[in-house]
Amino acid sequence: MLMSHGKRPARLHYLPYSFRVLSPGDHVTCAVSGQAIPLEELRYWSVARQEAYASAALSVEAELADRAKRGLPV
Repeated sequence: MLMSHGKRPARLHYLPYSFRVLSPGDHVTCAVSGQAIPLEELRYWSVARQEAYASAALSVEAELADRAKRGLPV
């Protein structure tokens, strides 16, 4: 069980199938929408960009934007 640390953003290191808490907190911020994501609900992130996403759709949106920015086919 994750411990609550009172409305404070956590700092995480995102790994392929999990994440490591670097600084305790109760949420992270979605890189696309800016929405607070409680750690208990965090399911989507990018290991390469070290970003969290509030939904699968926002994750895909970020991936497509990154590919377009790098000149790769989308």
